[in-house]
Amino acid sequence: MLIRNTQLDRFINFKAYKVVLYILVMCFTFNVAFAKSAPDSFADLAEKLSPSVVNISTTTIIKERSQQMPSFPPGSPFEEFFKQYEKPNQKNRKAQSLGSGFIIDKTGYVITNNHVIENAEKIMVILYDDKSFEATVVGRDPKTDVALLKIDPKKTILSEVKFSDSDKLRVGDWVMAIGNPFGFGGSVTAGIVSARGRNLSGSYDDYIQTDASINKGNSGGPLFDMNGNVVGINTAIFSQSGGSVGIGFAISSNLAKQVTDQLKAYGRTKRGWLGVLIQEISKEIADSLEMKSAKGALVSSATEGGPAFKAGVKTGDVIIKFNDIVIDNMKELPKVVASTPVGKSVPLVIWRNGKTITLNVVLGELELAEKDNLILSNDNVDDKKSKSFDKLGFVGEELNAENKKKYNIKDIKTGLLISDVKPDSTADKAGLKSGMVIVRVGQIEVQSLKIMDEAIQNAVKQKRKAILLLVKIEKGTRFVALELN
Repeated sequence: MLIRNTQLDRFINFKAYKVVLYILVMCFTFNVAFAKSAPDSFADLAEKLSPSVVNISTTTIIKERSQQMPSFPPGSPFEEFFKQYEKPNQKNRKAQSLGSGFIIDKTGYVITNNHVIENAEKIMVILYDDKSFEATVVGRDPKTDVALLKIDPKKTILSEVKFSDSDKLRVGDWVMAIGNPFGFGGSVTAGIVSARGRNLSGSYDDYIQTDASINKGNSGGPLFDMNGNVVGINTAIFSQSGGSVGIGFAISSNLAKQVTDQLKAYGRTKRGWLGVLIQEISKEIADSLEMKSAKGALVSSATEGGPAFKAGVKTGDVIIKFNDIVIDNMKELPKVVASTPVGKSVPLVIWRNGKTITLNVVLGELELAEKDNLILSNDNVDDKKSKSFDKLGFVGEELNAENKKKYNIKDIKTGLLISDVKPDSTADKAGLKSGMVIVRVGQIEVQSLKIMDEAIQNAVKQKRKAILLLVKIEKGTRFVALELN
């Protein structure tokens, strides 16, 4: 028979409570010890980093004409006639502007924004102690707004800074900006990372958004983390007044380092080139392609002879993975392709006809890529065939010499011309207009009215909600998903 020992039980329970309490106290202590708090001061960091930040002064020569004299195209006989009446003392005007930059190498390499030094006749780099040096442009990249300069420091010892991994930056982290706003050199501001991965206008944009004050003249200056490393290049602000309103943008250090490494090595950028024209995938397009989600980059055309074309990529394919990187949306693809070395063979996973296919593509160089010109075939078909596709709301005609001439169609061999669009129809709501040409329906090339008609009938039989068309527009081609009435 078991005899319950009450005193022993109480002792064990008491010990258990102490263990639990001890664990809770340790967890709390652990969290407090490793929690990031706001710095008491930025003074030590600012003092250490300020010597690496420089002011950029540029001089641009602006050719002026007399305000009284009218302006004529170059070579005009009137220009020579009015020259005799211009003021003899008229001279070209020098325009000066200010920006910021920072030293990344003690041998004299300086980084700034391309727009700070663009079209400059003379560039001066002014150090923290007011020593100045004339700079030469090693290379610049308008696409990312990055420029690399070089000065000869002679016997001057330069203070350099290093890039850090901007991918490790978190929203809410403290950052500090140093620059030359409005000509006030050595100005320090601080704030937090407000957002990451911002895209303002370019295909290769990767901006950090911050509320650290960035004003006119800060352009090209560094954005530091709390370890004193560069996480971004201060580049732009959003403001209706021209001054800081707490929304500033800095080029991510990972993108900036990639560009500056190439500028330093080659004097220009060397981006990977895939050779495809892509577009976003809407829910309607995803449904028509039998995809579970609207993810990836839809190929609307592949450059003939380009890397993707050689690898077997076809119009209508959806790129869902590039070099083992998942492509969630169209905007991600140009960035990962551009950052991949030229000549490298990478796996490309595409969605085609309801299944995934893996291809291997050898990347070309974007800067050296040339656009191919399509050779038109002689079209001697003069008979006009048309049909009204009521379920979609447009009238189609088979291409012939007459309607090609009428709508100035020069770069398509076969297709279905849209000659009329019914108001408020599915086609009208999707933006289709007279003069556009349907090149493909689904995965099939449209060579006749019959092909189009059969494709619509098959879609109806399969109870599809939409049908996918590849349409030739003014500039290139575009996929359009039309709902079936």
